[in-house]
Amino acid sequence: MQNFLGTLSQFYDNATGLFGMPDISFSFVDIVEILIISFLFYHILLWIKNTRAWNLFKGIIVILLFVLVAAIFQMNTILWLAENTLSVGLTALVIIFQPELRKALENLGGKNVLGKLFDFGKVEENKFSDHTIDELIKACYAMGKVKTGALIVIEDEILLNEYVRTGIDIDAIISSQLLINIFEKNTPLHDGAVIVRGDRVVSATCYLPLSDSMTLSKDLGTRHRAAVGVSEVTDSLTIVVSEETGRISLAENGRLTRIVDADTLSRALSRDAASEEQGNRFRIWKGRLKNERKADK
Repeated sequence: MQNFLGTLSQFYDNATGLFGMPDISFSFVDIVEILIISFLFYHILLWIKNTRAWNLFKGIIVILLFVLVAAIFQMNTILWLAENTLSVGLTALVIIFQPELRKALENLGGKNVLGKLFDFGKVEENKFSDHTIDELIKACYAMGKVKTGALIVIEDEILLNEYVRTGIDIDAIISSQLLINIFEKNTPLHDGAVIVRGDRVVSATCYLPLSDSMTLSKDLGTRHRAAVGVSEVTDSLTIVVSEETGRISLAENGRLTRIVDADTLSRALSRDAASEEQGNRFRIWKGRLKNERKADK
């Protein structure tokens, strides 16, 4: 083993001397730092790829490659322009990526991130009951049959108070009859969105931000764009019933998904409402608690 390590060391010394490479030494802290930077850079790229900023990011890469070519061929005018626009460019990037940066910071400071880091095995209660899920499904398909448009926003971790204030307070327990009556055509509350918090309808006729995504079909109306828009800036789950076709769609994380049957909608709502699984980062601590409880009994 010593001979093998000595051979590798001699090969490295010969290679650095042959190619004029500097002698590089790594400490444990340097390796940890490289791993942290790689992890952050990977997740930043992954976050950018899953947003509308991906095409803009590729455009920035093209510009940087163009500046690199200008530096290689000593194009001083282009380099001067690039150097003087760098500070303005950083400000422009913040403005261009403002929605994506806001969503990223909200996710970073959200309860989900902290919960994953400090999960002591606590099980969260359901956000809403199975009865509420059944009533939502019943109402959506009843309205879909008669082509009654509907927009139902289900609140998650991020509070929707700024949108609740734009509507009319309801504060009623969810039922299919209530939702059908709210969205019935030519009624005072049919226009706008309904916001659901837990097992209650908190507000109706709420105004939502419209999505300006170019990937959405031109055939989609205002309801669908509002559903995608609110899902881009919050972690809410939004159900849309089309007034033209009666089809049901689901908006989440800036994406619109067609719901093919009641089971698919039930699984999506159950996943959103289900309690989180017990964490496995502190299993030893949890085992001690269980043993202590058994001992107390």
